[in-house]
Amino acid sequence: MANNIEYEKVLNESQLSAVTALDGPILVIAGAGSGKTRTLVYRVAWLVERGVSPREILLLTFTRKAAKEMLERAAKLSDRRCRDVSGGTFHSLAQQVLRQEAHKIGFSSTFTIMDRSDMEEAARALMPEAINEEKRSIRLPKSATISTILSKAANMEKPLADIMETEYPQFLPVLPQIEHLNIIYREYKTKNNLMDYDDLILSFRLLLKGDNEIRRRLGSRYRYIMVDEYQDTNTIQADIVRYLGSLHKNVMVVGDDSQSIYSFRGANFRNMFEFPVHFPEARIIKLEENYRSTQPILNLTNALMDQASEKYTKCLYTRRRGNETPLAIDAGTERDQAVYVCRGIENLLDEGRKLRDIAVLFRASYHSFELELELARRNIPFAKYGGFKFIESAHIKDLLAHLRVVINRGDILSWGRLLRLLKNIGPGRSQAIIDWMKKENVPPAKVDEWPGSGKEKEGLTKLAMLFGALSAPKMIPAKGVELAFEYYVPLLKERFDDFPKRQLELEQLISMASRYRSLRAFLDDLSLEPPVSPVDVRPLDNTDYLTLSTIHSAKGLEWEVVFIIWLVDGRFPPAKSFRDMQGLEEELRLLYVAATRAKDNLIMVYPGQELVRNSGGLRGIYQSGPSSFISALPSNVIEHHSFMPSYDVSLDNERLGPNINARLWDSTVGDLLRLKPGDRVNHPAFGVGVIAKFLGEDRVEVIFKSKGAKLLHLGYTSLEKI
Repeated sequence: MANNIEYEKVLNESQLSAVTALDGPILVIAGAGSGKTRTLVYRVAWLVERGVSPREILLLTFTRKAAKEMLERAAKLSDRRCRDVSGGTFHSLAQQVLRQEAHKIGFSSTFTIMDRSDMEEAARALMPEAINEEKRSIRLPKSATISTILSKAANMEKPLADIMETEYPQFLPVLPQIEHLNIIYREYKTKNNLMDYDDLILSFRLLLKGDNEIRRRLGSRYRYIMVDEYQDTNTIQADIVRYLGSLHKNVMVVGDDSQSIYSFRGANFRNMFEFPVHFPEARIIKLEENYRSTQPILNLTNALMDQASEKYTKCLYTRRRGNETPLAIDAGTERDQAVYVCRGIENLLDEGRKLRDIAVLFRASYHSFELELELARRNIPFAKYGGFKFIESAHIKDLLAHLRVVINRGDILSWGRLLRLLKNIGPGRSQAIIDWMKKENVPPAKVDEWPGSGKEKEGLTKLAMLFGALSAPKMIPAKGVELAFEYYVPLLKERFDDFPKRQLELEQLISMASRYRSLRAFLDDLSLEPPVSPVDVRPLDNTDYLTLSTIHSAKGLEWEVVFIIWLVDGRFPPAKSFRDMQGLEEELRLLYVAATRAKDNLIMVYPGQELVRNSGGLRGIYQSGPSSFISALPSNVIEHHSFMPSYDVSLDNERLGPNINARLWDSTVGDLLRLKPGDRVNHPAFGVGVIAKFLGEDRVEVIFKSKGAKLLHLGYTSLEKI
């Protein structure tokens, strides 16, 4: 039974325009929090109410669950027949069509769809054939890595060399073998009537492109087409939309170019800009009223996207009340950053907020390592999404095992772990070595004297040398971690195909260890207070948890208060993004996504005294200070403050104050304001310089002897008058 919806009363003007547009192509640019899903749901209901057959409506989404939920909402709002609308993913639609038409591209209708594990198994089976007889000793990536490379090349329609150069440069020497493997993998699929996920949409596009009859038939069946999250489509999917709508052009695509953050999966945000090119009659409707955030937060996010060179200009606004300006906090060191965030959370709890109303977001999983420790110290429960907690990652556990046996030579779990990393040592031999050492009371540095050694002698000798170095008197923790790191990296490269990323995470341990005076205290802090919440499992009960999340995992979610951490060049944006403008602009969009998750308060934190090292050697050591994205913001959309308990012990025992927006300033700011042009100063990163001039009340230009002219903000810089 149908309900009569009063659309004019429940939708704003722009939403109503999109919902009630009957014929022709429509591009809906839906800003963050502007009711994108609501608009699609009401459009389905409106079309069915106007007499369009549900089976003539096609709703394409990125998950079947999303399509089902939208259609269920439409059915409850308006007409239960909305459940009969054809809703699903590009892959599910491709599969339906190919079951009928596969014979036209050399497959039978009984083809089997390979899932990811099937793809990896096929790659593993074909690897020996891909290697020439005389090159049996070369090492190919693991089958999972090869599958990723082949899939990305297919999705992005790029040569394998391009994918590997960008993401797996360490395997470029075996590029010819992987290219050969790709050829025989295609032959294998055709011969055995198999299609992987990428083949589904590639084959579907091939059919649509080459067969006018199929295009006509599908165009007649699906008279109204809607596509959700259009900014996340790849070129193949955009072509499919174009072919499906070529007959009637009744195509509505909905998306936000400012939230396109999945280029690593093949998403092409330019599809948003090319839609009016393929459909010249397209109407463009912008949804700019935001129902999530306060206006000060939207002022900042609008200013962020002003920095983008390629965008649809839109200006988000809201009717929500709230006047707290977003903060940029220089927390000095990484440890101080963690302390600041924890104090802010504790203060919010005192004000009556719940942990579930707060999130801490970051660019990469390892950015939260120090924060996780501080949360554990303060007994603040949390759940982390996107990556593993660092203490649970295999490479972290491997390296720490070497340090743990120095402190406790009876730690048989750590002994077993580190011994099994060596060639020719399995569970049996590792246990024999452990039993021998325990019985003879052998120190770690003499592990190479095991009487049963043979082929494993070389590995045991290197291990013994490491333990000899680690056993030096008064070994400082940072040096100990560095020694273990240098020993372990060659093993890391053998064990993991993504070792560059893991190596960067291991380097973080050196920085963390530098804050401790003893190795035992460092290891105790890492292990004595393990996190209490599960990894990547959202609590189903009413237990109160703080959310820690990578930004990619947070897309589509919202919280009352959002902290974003590690906003420094080299971390966010990461070093690799400086290779080209496209990469840098995607990082800008990622920050936009993070900032638009906040409803009431947005606090962006960075350790301004930390020098970020780039392992790839692209730009060496980055200067301290906030991310270039933050530095470029106009002063009227953000407030800069400092919090540096490492330099002011009195602050270390203070609370945040009566409100999250308590403005914590470093005591050195007052001294900075007394500086004048011509004064010689020293900066912790840039060295000695001379003040050239002041720009307004809060910026100063300094000419440094070794770095040239730098424009610094007095609110978060650290200058010492000479």
